[in-house]
Amino acid sequence: MPRAKLSVKLPQAAWIGDLSTDYPDVEFRVLAALPTGETGVGLVELSGPNLPEVIKRIQERETIVSLDLLGESDDRTLIQFETTEPLLLFSVKESGIPLEPPVEILDGHATVEVTASQDRLSTFGSQLEQFGMSFDVEYVRRTVDSTDQLLTDRQRDLIVAAVQQGYYDTPRESSLTELADHLGMAKSTVSETLHRAEETVVKEFVAELDDGLIAEAQ
Repeated sequence: MPRAKLSVKLPQAAWIGDLSTDYPDVEFRVLAALPTGETGVGLVELSGPNLPEVIKRIQERETIVSLDLLGESDDRTLIQFETTEPLLLFSVKESGIPLEPPVEILDGHATVEVTASQDRLSTFGSQLEQFGMSFDVEYVRRTVDSTDQLLTDRQRDLIVAAVQQGYYDTPRESSLTELADHLGMAKSTVSETLHRAEETVVKEFVAELDDGLIAEAQ
């Protein structure tokens, strides 16, 4: 399934876009976020200089329904707030994509990573534009959840055994014949199974590489 990384330019009209631009050295790190009907609740860690001033500016915004300080130090503050303009939350909600924290916001730009089908990614992009946000795609890559989805059990076990026996070392510590003898399998069976596993892994790698090159070209 495609995984995309986007750099989203937040509108100046939105409080977080405005304040992160006014305080470009302060990082807003969204650790959790939840839409609640017409509003959204966020857990955000702020780091950088002038944090008391930044917090005061946030509290003064009309779109902030509530704000609680959960922890603070010299250069870090953890806050929970409710806002009437959670633009990123609205965008992912309308496109059916879960927001994957952390989302890092710095100098008016949010770095967002999402995993979804190509159609949902396209819808997400349209929703961002609808809410007044432009974006650049840093990459789009295909992903698999685990090797269980990429290789069969037999292929995976054989690959692991081949690595353990030094078949893939340079120079090789185990020949194909020695590997087959160790496993108690026919040499032809080991050769064919390894070849199919290697083919699957290499093709998946090239497909992911192609997706990245396509994203860079865009």
